[in-house]
Amino acid sequence: MDVLKRVPIKEQEPKVRAANFEEVCLGYSKEEAMEEASRCLNCKNAQCVKGCPVGIDIPAFINEIKEGNFEKSYQAISESSALPAVCGRVCPQESQCEGKCIRGIKGEPVSIGKLERFSADWAMQNEVKPHPAAEKNGRKVAVIGSGPAGLTCAGDLARLGYDVTIFEALHEAGGVLVYGIPEFRLPKERVVAKEVENVKSLGVKIETNVVIGKAVTIDDLMEKEGFEAVFIGSGAGLPKFMGIPGEQANGVFSANEFLTRNNLMKAFKDYDTPISKGSKVVVVGGGNVAMDAARTALRLGAEVHIVYRRSEAELPARVEEVHHAKEEGIIFDLLQNPTEILVDENGWVKGIRIIKMELGEPDESGRRRPVEIPGSEYEIECDTVIMSLGTSPNPLISSTTNGLDVNRWQCIVAQEENGQTSKPGVFAGGDAVTGAATVILAMGAGKAAAKGIHEYLSAK
Repeated sequence: MDVLKRVPIKEQEPKVRAANFEEVCLGYSKEEAMEEASRCLNCKNAQCVKGCPVGIDIPAFINEIKEGNFEKSYQAISESSALPAVCGRVCPQESQCEGKCIRGIKGEPVSIGKLERFSADWAMQNEVKPHPAAEKNGRKVAVIGSGPAGLTCAGDLARLGYDVTIFEALHEAGGVLVYGIPEFRLPKERVVAKEVENVKSLGVKIETNVVIGKAVTIDDLMEKEGFEAVFIGSGAGLPKFMGIPGEQANGVFSANEFLTRNNLMKAFKDYDTPISKGSKVVVVGGGNVAMDAARTALRLGAEVHIVYRRSEAELPARVEEVHHAKEEGIIFDLLQNPTEILVDENGWVKGIRIIKMELGEPDESGRRRPVEIPGSEYEIECDTVIMSLGTSPNPLISSTTNGLDVNRWQCIVAQEENGQTSKPGVFAGGDAVTGAATVILAMGAGKAAAKGIHEYLSAK
């Protein structure tokens, strides 16, 4: 065994997986997981833990895998994380825990994410549940949104004995885990639903089809329903567009809408779903959501182009997602930017006009600013355009809550260390505060808010 190199992990072949919605990565076997776990140096001052937004005791859970104690490994993770099977699949480990792994200095870092996935999957297959919650203390807390921030906050509070109810606007719990991430990256029934059930096993109640701000307000929850504190983890589901001509045409989607229709309406199972499959699709953007939308459209039978205004080095998507997209046949049109969506006489997309770009001086983000090349415009024929330009929070909750401050992007203003907002007893975290970010950062915010709520209520 070469300790400097990871144990390889099996994946579906690109040509095969490009035509199905089955999970790309097939995971480690017991023997492979134990071999990979043996590469861990079990550092006393573990830098990997410092890189984990939810503070998992990484050396401890990996050591248990090495020893073959898979149940103990899962329990070690679940002390800190409510969603280990999710995080093992979608976290950007390369820039967090694995990015700080000492093994990575002279070789390849330990596959922390794949080992977390193995541990969580083993627990689900063997019906192992997290340790039970503390006895209920009779104090009620409301959580708005059943995405990663809400589930984490609810799970942590339930463990402390609080009577927690999650209010979810859609008909299925899970938030972005259900409607935003494709089946081939995150299986819904096999993984997400079981993680949600684990949170419910702690005593958390989930009420679906409740739109906070319309069905009931936060003020109502606190003044009429007896909730002593509220956590807002409603995410950032309001899509952004470019404002170019033709964006109102039929066949133009936000990535949010496209992925939501595909996931919640189960287009990936060949249901009779009102989703425009398209024969030639252009996805505008370069983040993880753009990769998800492009790879979904490909699996629905389209030729797919990703148009991004910077170079490959500036792509914000995970390297693994870009690599998988290329393997599957996605075409990358880099250093190019749309200027107009072309529309036929019936109001449908017939193409997109593009201008070529070059990189100029760095902007305020530190990345080199893309600059148009005059006279370089050309057209791509297509019948569907998917805009993946980021999202912002829906202002419905903030606009119906007295005393809740927001910033100019409609993000709720909250303290980073504990999630406290300007309204006493109301806490917030995740994308509703930061704008669109990662699952694990939202979980970290939910964990911090749970601690803040516990301290707040303990002082009352």
